[in-house]
Amino acid sequence: MCIFERKIARMLRSMTGYGKAELQMESKKFSAEVRSLNSKGLDLNVRVPNLYREHELTIRTSFGERIQRGKAEISLYIENIGGERRMQFNTELLDQYYNELVNWTSDKNLGHSDILATIMRMPDVTKVEQPEPNEHEWTALLDLIHKAYLAFEAYRHLEGAKLKTEFDMRIANIMSLRSSLIAPMEERKEKTREKLRAQIDEWVGKEKLDENRFEQELIYYLEKLDVSEELQRLQSNCEMFTEELNGAAQGRKLGFISQEIGREINTIGSKANDATMQRMVVEMKDELEKIKEQINNVL
Repeated sequence: MCIFERKIARMLRSMTGYGKAELQMESKKFSAEVRSLNSKGLDLNVRVPNLYREHELTIRTSFGERIQRGKAEISLYIENIGGERRMQFNTELLDQYYNELVNWTSDKNLGHSDILATIMRMPDVTKVEQPEPNEHEWTALLDLIHKAYLAFEAYRHLEGAKLKTEFDMRIANIMSLRSSLIAPMEERKEKTREKLRAQIDEWVGKEKLDENRFEQELIYYLEKLDVSEELQRLQSNCEMFTEELNGAAQGRKLGFISQEIGREINTIGSKANDATMQRMVVEMKDELEKIKEQINNVL
């Protein structure tokens, strides 16, 4: 693995990518393409001309581990742009087709016109002579595929940078909403106190209210609604997500962290018991869903 490959391997990369490289040798033009789409694992398809079919395993083992994940395809194309191509005739097969057709038309009392045109359309009568590839040519083609792979990885890197920008924005939005929850949390305490007191005054009467007992019950009730720990864990998980983005980010690990973020947001929502807080929780869930959608594109 070259320095460029090691560098981009430590950055956020998209599973989607495309790279192409071209090479001209003598009377042939070669082109190599590497592409991939999203997939849970590695699904690699190698397409090479029959002339180089024996090297398919070499291509698969050389580049499969580097691509890592995705529904990927490596293709090698050949185009003849000059020189002569020798046409070969299978004379033995020509004679066989001719004799059989002549005998058949004679038995049917049919004419022998257009027999040659018919024979030329039969399979395996002609073929273009293909020169055997030499080792120098194969070495050059392997290098060509590698160049296409580097272009493919550069594309993945660029797409990964776009994903990182979006992830940073979404996490920042969640953190901002988290901070905005502090004020309504404090307001909720006072609202809860006033609501409970009004209900007890109505049911029991002010003269029978035990203030100490009321404060104890209020504290017990507010503790059930308290989300301080969830907010702290939410912050820690968001910070962990950001650290992973700035390090050797991997889609699977980001997915695990996003699940933890979602767990804390859901718990906060179940304890909110306040319209303002519930709206903020819904907004956080929306941001997280957009993160999860894009995580599927991360290598």
